[in-house]
Amino acid sequence: MAQTDKPTCIPPELPKMLKEFAKAAIRSQPQDLIQWAADYFEALCREMPPVRERSEQAALCNWAELTPEVLKILHSQVAGRLIVHAEELAQMWKVVNLPADLFNSVMNVGRFTEEIEWLKFLALACSALGVTITKTLKIVCEVLSCDHNGGLPRIPFSTFQFLYTYIAEVDGEISASHVSRMLNYIEQEVIGPDGLITVNDFTQNPRVWLE
Repeated sequence: MAQTDKPTCIPPELPKMLKEFAKAAIRSQPQDLIQWAADYFEALCREMPPVRERSEQAALCNWAELTPEVLKILHSQVAGRLIVHAEELAQMWKVVNLPADLFNSVMNVGRFTEEIEWLKFLALACSALGVTITKTLKIVCEVLSCDHNGGLPRIPFSTFQFLYTYIAEVDGEISASHVSRMLNYIEQEVIGPDGLITVNDFTQNPRVWLE
């Protein structure tokens, strides 16, 4: 093998990218990891990792795709309830034609039983679309947005606080002190009198780093 004095340069974003890939693979449990990895990185270029293996796509060709719009439909059917029974939620999932294996994956990751906290379930479902915690929270915000006038998606800060804390706990890579520090900064320096947080407040502010 030819020797070279040229130093090896590791792209600074590579470690984080590999960490996110590993977590996504553990959540998805693909049978064909190589093919799934190819799908993952291809989809990553479009900022939407695959939620199932390509090897299963032919069998699932009649299933609907998981999108924020579909999650909005589910959220409207929940109708403001905090707790939903697993059997009822499974039926809602089936009605919008989403794959059962994805439902089971969310149930397993969240360790849900008969009574399901809807916001937690929704957050984990959104994580199937978001590569990072920030992108996952952005999707959740879009689904839950209380602004129906075409403005930036926004939700109550208290809801954001609950969701960020929960997703960070499930992720397991972010310290509680970092989460607390970010939430304190947002509450004191970003949130206005209306008590709402917009997507831009945590995606465009250089002092807010949720990861």
